[in-house]
Amino acid sequence: MSHASPPSLSARELQILRLLLDGSTYPAIAHHLRLSPHTVDTYLRRIRAKTGAANQFQLAVVACRIHGLPDGQVTPGQVIAG
Repeated sequence: MSHASPPSLSARELQILRLLLDGSTYPAIAHHLRLSPHTVDTYLRRIRAKTGAANQFQLAVVACRIHGLPDGQVTPGQVIAG
């Protein structure tokens, strides 16, 4: 995972990252945004590809950086979504 400048993410991708960081599951994100869980999964795969995050925990660390939060504010329990 790179520590370079944040990747260019769409407004929807940023919205999904924020919800994931808040502890929402894929079905909860889908319901909140009126998307299918499959669409949420597709967005998260694209975000992982853009950011180089290998797993949900690394994705949460990226989300913290993008949203200006210290890395230490995320715990593995927050990123078990699905």
